[in-house]
Amino acid sequence: MTGNITFTMIKPDAVRKGTTGAILNDIIQAGFKIRAMKYVHLTQKQAEGFYAVHKERPFFGELVSFMISGPIVVAMLEKSNAVADFRTLIGATDPSKAEEGTIRRKYADSIAENAVHGSDSDENAHIECGFHFSQYEII
Repeated sequence: MTGNITFTMIKPDAVRKGTTGAILNDIIQAGFKIRAMKYVHLTQKQAEGFYAVHKERPFFGELVSFMISGPIVVAMLEKSNAVADFRTLIGATDPSKAEEGTIRRKYADSIAENAVHGSDSDENAHIECGFHFSQYEII
């Protein structure tokens, strides 16, 4: 399935604001099929594990604290050219620089609270999906 799946999470800020349904609708309207999805509240250990690649970065602690501050929605998405198409759909990390109509432009408040995560490569999409979903959870 290389090239056909990506991973996303709707972050605590967007869940708190009640925009989960609108974000999921944007994703579906863009042609993505949801292969797996769940509503979870990460523990500190889970958040540290997911973001381990950033462990040495100065923002790591702040990122982990933010990600455990409330529930999130995680999803495995399918579409041809999934990673690139999803990155286009979500827009720039800084919502003020994101293009009109993108998810971050519409629903994010700042670089730190940017509403959604999207895999940055096919390899990471598989790693991230595997982190959150067992094989029996994927349809």
